[in-house]
Amino acid sequence: MSIATLVVDDEPIARHAIVRLLRDDPDIELLAECGDGVSAVEAIRSQSPDLVFLDIQMPAMSGMDVAATIGAERMPATVFVTAFEQYAVRAFEANAVDYLVKPFSRERFANTLRRVKARLSTGEGVGGAASVRILQALDALRQRDDYIQRLPVRIDEHISFIDVDAIVWIKASGNTVQIHLADGVHEMRETMSALAARLDPRHFARVHRSAIINVRRIQAIHPWFNGHHVVTMDTGQKLRMSRYQHETFLRLVSASGGKRVE
Repeated sequence: MSIATLVVDDEPIARHAIVRLLRDDPDIELLAECGDGVSAVEAIRSQSPDLVFLDIQMPAMSGMDVAATIGAERMPATVFVTAFEQYAVRAFEANAVDYLVKPFSRERFANTLRRVKARLSTGEGVGGAASVRILQALDALRQRDDYIQRLPVRIDEHISFIDVDAIVWIKASGNTVQIHLADGVHEMRETMSALAARLDPRHFARVHRSAIINVRRIQAIHPWFNGHHVVTMDTGQKLRMSRYQHETFLRLVSASGGKRVE
């Protein structure tokens, strides 16, 4: 079995590491190396590889953009290569998509290549189910990228941008929201529901109809009464959690990373 293979990575060291390991395998026919997404699209279209090692994080045109441009149903068998990023890894694992996390060991690479060969030998590596898996994984990654990273707030006569990571909690106030940071409060003209839809649900949770918290800023969660809980943020702010937010509470306990939960 000869597997025509393309390697795409904007980092020469990482690209050469993959190429070096592929050259040790007699089943691999190395077609080309690409250092950017544009040349990768051209190579996939012109050379029709059986297999591509595709870096996700590339400037200008990412690995996701390459797959979208080619179309998942026309993509060859694909091994996505990524620097450690938990959300990307979870998206690949959830959809049974092959991936490598940089830096990777020779053993990890061999296991991945072995799995890809097995899929190709049964016809599972391309088309049909493989396309569905790639589409689902990329959709999950795109949803992550759709969430806002910064918020514009008015300070005196100018607009400033704050990183959402700096938000401790958010309070609803009619048709506006108050953004609470460790060192101050800013007001935005937006409804709580609209803002909640733009925030990454892995990091922000609505614990009450009038309060959203940054789960990474939780210090402790304490039971209160009648099924309620009180969340203490790392600024000392205490917020009551609605008793109807049981699922949110369980997620907060999981995300609290060892913080005190009683």
